[in-house]
Amino acid sequence: MKNIKLYISCILLVLCTITSYAQQGSPVSINQNDNDFHDIRGLVKQEDSREAIEDVNVQVNGGAYTSSNGAGEFRVLAKIGDELIISHKDFETIYYTVKSDERIIVNVLARTSHSDVNLFKRKQNSSFNSLIDSALVYRKKSAEKSIQFVTESIKISTSVKQNSEAFEVLADVYMYWKQYDLAVSNYRISLNSFEANAVELKLGKAYMMNNNYQESISVLEELNQKELSNYQLVELNEGLGDVYYRMKDYTKSVASYKEALSIAQKHLIAPKVTDLNSKIAQTFDASGKTDKAKQYFSNSLNLASKENKKRAIEEKVKVADFNYSNRNFDDEIRLREEAILDIKDIERDSIIDIESGYTTQKQNYKIGNALFMQKNYVEAIPYFEKSILEAGEREDLVVKKDANRKLSEVFEEVGDFENAKKAYNEYIKSVEALFVKKEQQITEAARFNKKITDKQNRITSLESDRELSESRYNLNQEQNKNQKIIIYSLIGGLLLLLFAGFLMYKYIKQQRLANNLLALKSLRSQMNPHFIFNALNSVNSFIATNDERTANKYLSDFSKLMRAVLENSEQDFIPLEKEVELLQLYTKLEHFRFQDKFDYTVTVDEAIAIEEYQIPPMLLQPYIENAVWHGLRYKEEKGQLDISITKKSKDEITITITDNGIGREKSKTLKTENQLKQNSKGMGNIKKRVAILNEMYKDKVDVSIDELYKGQTEVDIGTKVVVTLKKD
Repeated sequence: MKNIKLYISCILLVLCTITSYAQQGSPVSINQNDNDFHDIRGLVKQEDSREAIEDVNVQVNGGAYTSSNGAGEFRVLAKIGDELIISHKDFETIYYTVKSDERIIVNVLARTSHSDVNLFKRKQNSSFNSLIDSALVYRKKSAEKSIQFVTESIKISTSVKQNSEAFEVLADVYMYWKQYDLAVSNYRISLNSFEANAVELKLGKAYMMNNNYQESISVLEELNQKELSNYQLVELNEGLGDVYYRMKDYTKSVASYKEALSIAQKHLIAPKVTDLNSKIAQTFDASGKTDKAKQYFSNSLNLASKENKKRAIEEKVKVADFNYSNRNFDDEIRLREEAILDIKDIERDSIIDIESGYTTQKQNYKIGNALFMQKNYVEAIPYFEKSILEAGEREDLVVKKDANRKLSEVFEEVGDFENAKKAYNEYIKSVEALFVKKEQQITEAARFNKKITDKQNRITSLESDRELSESRYNLNQEQNKNQKIIIYSLIGGLLLLLFAGFLMYKYIKQQRLANNLLALKSLRSQMNPHFIFNALNSVNSFIATNDERTANKYLSDFSKLMRAVLENSEQDFIPLEKEVELLQLYTKLEHFRFQDKFDYTVTVDEAIAIEEYQIPPMLLQPYIENAVWHGLRYKEEKGQLDISITKKSKDEITITITDNGIGREKSKTLKTENQLKQNSKGMGNIKKRVAILNEMYKDKVDVSIDELYKGQTEVDIGTKVVVTLKKD
């Protein structure tokens, strides 16, 4: 009997080594099948034009958030069964349930008030995307096929971004199949082609899984947190917590987990809130702080029950293990029995891998073991028997072996040595069968590793060829560099010439403006003395007739007029309101001298806001002066002078000066040669002022002078001056 036990012990030692090695090539746990987060890739485009739609909001219900880039592409972490909420201002919100990690495409009809949106899942027309999608589909089914698809995609990649995506997917495949060293290498190749925060986070995790803890911390801490989404910030701090946990630095681990939990709670990332409560509890448990661990496990268990049954099972089993380690067997048994009921519900729709820690045979075995620890041997026996039966049906040799050994010990404790011997014999058979199975798994794992290594070497060779092609391309670029320098120099010289021409044009324009301003000043200086001379003649005439009282009154009004004229003499434009006041004052003075020769009216349309218009100073006065001195003064009967301001359009007004004097033709016959010359010079000055001002201010003023005729004989009976003024 002692020899048999020694033999079995040796076999178990070998099996432990084999199991540790073989697990490098096998997927495990229920979470990695359906409850894992997947990198969901997608594209949003218009159905008709096939144009990509940018800045589309993509949110996982209660989880991650992202938006589409300029090419309409997006990627977001989600689990199978999660709901994507796809929204944009130009189409109705779309709700899509994730069924797999295959690429999705959102086709949107042309922007109308009732966008008919059709969401469907299929491979993209582009062969590169088709190969990447195929690699993702086969990632969990066949590493060999998945890697082959990635290899083909690398061959036809046409950009650094595509090359980066291909190596990222390849690294994802290696991560799933626990080839962490290869995953690290390929994530780094991906980042060399195109930097992305999502890939940096994956690289940090790969370093951790490969036990390169310092490298993992370095990668994660170097990330620019301002560029990360809220979900990525949670991942970053959670990743640091995972690394510190493995390093047994529990204080830093808890601090990182709590930082991640704070962000997840703030932004309502529900799945991460559950996970982080659970991880904080595990860390407190590992550091010996059982009470705090219990508090956080209570939170995680409550939160997990609100998500889905698979997540609830995972947390119940985890908390049950915690209760076992703290010898709280009653709570452990209760949780495991609840977990068994949930597992049976799930198994109606899907099969749980026997490598998972969440099978009914394992839970029944652990319930039996808890009862054994309580020395409830009779109650433990049915659980061990049930575990053995289920393990046999599912070919779970590990659980069958452990359950038979424990059952043998239970029977031995209750004194049933015959059944103890039978159970022990079954245990030995299970060990032998497991030994054979593990040998096969080792051989298969070795073959798998060889195939993976060969394919990786082939991919590395492809990358080397691509780098060689890039080197040749760079060499060709260097050879053309001199030609480009010459071309750029010529272009630069041409631009300098154009710039010099622009400066010259600007200088000429400024000089022209300065000349115009000087000309305006000169013309104004010529007009003011002419006006003052005529006014002083009027004062002189009053004094000559010994009418001192009238002369004083006239001189007082004249001084007001002169002060206003001199104040405005330096301005190109003054408010129309001021010009009207000057006209009224000037016309009043002229009427004062020639009361027996004419009457006058000044009419302003009430609809005009005259304060909004600007007019050149002393523009209208010469026309009024001409009307009085050369038209109305020589009229035998009393004449009429009308000045009216009316609205022409929204931004234009007309100022009309009308007199019924003797007319321009008859006036010419009465003038001396010197008077004709002075009048011509005065009118010429006005025309020059108007021309210069229109050139400077884009046709702001327009002046027209018409003769007024009477009857069919066309007798000249007066003059009409029309000034059109535009608003600024």
